[in-house]
Amino acid sequence: MPAHRLGRLGALAALFALALPFLAACGGPADAQGGPPPAMPVSVAPAVQRSVTDVETFSGRLEAAEFVELRPRVGGTIEKVHFTDGASVAAGALLFSIDARPFEAEVARAESALVAAQSRAELAKTELARAQKLLDSRAVSRQEVDQLSAGARTSDADIKAAEAALRVAKLNLAYTAVRAPIAGRLSRANVTAGNLVNEQVVLTTIAATHRVYASFDGSEQTFLRVKASGSQKPVVRMGLSNEDGYPHQGTLDFIDNRLNPQTGAIRLRASFDNRDGRFVPGLAARLTMTTSAPYEATLVPDRAIGTDQNRKVVVVVGEGGVPQFRVVQPGALQDGMRVVLGGSVKPGENVVVEGLQRIMPGVPVQPQVLKVDDKGMPIFPPPASAAAAQQPGQ
Repeated sequence: MPAHRLGRLGALAALFALALPFLAACGGPADAQGGPPPAMPVSVAPAVQRSVTDVETFSGRLEAAEFVELRPRVGGTIEKVHFTDGASVAAGALLFSIDARPFEAEVARAESALVAAQSRAELAKTELARAQKLLDSRAVSRQEVDQLSAGARTSDADIKAAEAALRVAKLNLAYTAVRAPIAGRLSRANVTAGNLVNEQVVLTTIAATHRVYASFDGSEQTFLRVKASGSQKPVVRMGLSNEDGYPHQGTLDFIDNRLNPQTGAIRLRASFDNRDGRFVPGLAARLTMTTSAPYEATLVPDRAIGTDQNRKVVVVVGEGGVPQFRVVQPGALQDGMRVVLGGSVKPGENVVVEGLQRIMPGVPVQPQVLKVDDKGMPIFPPPASAAAAQQPGQ
């Protein structure tokens, strides 16, 4: 081997001997001994137990308890409109007047027809009575008497027909005054004086204001819980879009007779008092309803619920910091706390609320127990940067 190559190998060997102590010093104790990595920190909070009632929230729309499309009962020309657009009216208030002259003439014709029928009936009765007297002396035949008797009965029928025609004529005359069938608030007048209308024309609409309905869709589980609760009229609370919470209280007064097979939902309706007129049909409403009787339940923070394929799970930190995956059946959500059904989680057990992504099955973790508020929600400490900024002198 040439001398210059021997010199290079010797130099490399000397350099490796010098670097070996430094390489050994760079390895940590875990690398030297082959031990497990340090436990990952996770935040946990205890599960709580308390008496709860299932409360569900819905979105709905307000509807008038009574709503009428006002149409005339007879055709004719509008003579006068007797209301101001948007006014509130009582039942029976005069709203429109239709030209009554043709109907007055019809009443007069029907009255004269009735008088004529009555006169014919009187004459028929007189002739029948005379014929019956002559029949005793055999001055007239039995056939003539029978004919006069039939004529008298026909005259009586003509009187009843004339009376019925007169009643119809008077009804049509009365219908020329279009009145409010219910009490409520009017819309605008769709026609004005001088327009010709018939029975198909909508003159205006009236919405009752003393009570409103809020209709909404509930799930199959909602329907079953309401039926199982045994309450005849569950309490429903409502809030409008400009209100906080649910300040208005009503009752559930209608459940539809079938579920929609396409959506699995059923139509529900709540009734609310509206004597002060604060609610207007068509407004959007937020609704909440109690769907069960009070019961004891275990609750965990909703953020502790995770998903494993098609299952819901929580992670409980047991003895020695070993995480345990528990399959749970979530129940109702109340103030950020989720009811856990089935007894898979016990009150007082610590569930992971932060750091779920750092957990590996069978690998211990370092639990950091958080303080909780009166509802059981965890109170997270402020970030280190925020805490440093709050210190005086910073």
